[in-house]
Amino acid sequence: MNKNDVIYIAGHNGMVGNAILKKLKELNYTNIIYQTSKELDLRNQCEVNAFFETNKPNYVFLAAAKVGGIIANSKYKADFLYDNLMIATNIIHASYRSGVDKLLFLGSSCIYPKHAPQPIREESLLTGPLESTNDAYAIAKIAGIKLCESYREQYHCNFISGMPSNLYGTKDNYDLQNSHVLPALIRKFHEAKVNKADFVKIGGTGNVRREFLHVDDLANASVFLMENYNEKDTINIGFGDDVTIKDLALKIKEVTQFIGELQFDSSIPDGTPRKLLDSSKLLNLGWKPNISLEEGIKITYQDYLHNVDYYNSFKRY
Repeated sequence: MNKNDVIYIAGHNGMVGNAILKKLKELNYTNIIYQTSKELDLRNQCEVNAFFETNKPNYVFLAAAKVGGIIANSKYKADFLYDNLMIATNIIHASYRSGVDKLLFLGSSCIYPKHAPQPIREESLLTGPLESTNDAYAIAKIAGIKLCESYREQYHCNFISGMPSNLYGTKDNYDLQNSHVLPALIRKFHEAKVNKADFVKIGGTGNVRREFLHVDDLANASVFLMENYNEKDTINIGFGDDVTIKDLALKIKEVTQFIGELQFDSSIPDGTPRKLLDSSKLLNLGWKPNISLEEGIKITYQDYLHNVDYYNSFKRY
């Protein structure tokens, strides 16, 4: 990418898109374009086509998506499937029509089978059943991957797909009903500390394992891939290590300085037993993450404290 190329970030207001925008600005890219969802409905094909025809971006970071945790994914399956299908379809097709030089489609580790061999290699895609609590979201993301592959094969478009592990960081969602596990635990432990509660209740057994990647590391990887990766195959973007939810909770308990106990509610589903990505392909290209989980939790908690009223009042659904 040249510094004055037109770069479009789809989803710049979200956690991922915002981190990519911040990274590109740090690198002195000067022609970055974006619009809010009120200005441009990415589910509307006519609006998306008109935007691309007018602005003619050279590069596209497709970070826009409807996202949420287990509860949201289970409760709003139609919305997750429809919205994410439309976003991916419209942007990828418009990128082809307008002659975009390169597009990066960002998916999720939930695209892989529930019981995929660990750590999960890219070749595991479509080799077994998905986790039922987030299959709608996963199917939409798989469709996006296949769209990129198909446009590459049929029209020779340089469209690539990156699959990050569980993400967290600045501008995360802290809605206790619809957020992912890490931000939900930050809010729970903080509120328990403020209210001098005796315990924090955590959904699930605490035994499942998850890999967490700070969103700033994903932003670095996204720019790296845009500059260095031009292959058909999906590429994993992970930290390289995972923890149990119990150990994650203990780390967050320490950072937030909550002194009470942990209580696990096994009546709430755990989801996939383990989701550790094999990111050796990306690591062998020369990229590596820089933010440890402990450091990332501290950074994220400080951001939450500085914006607590906004985060606690913001509703996604």
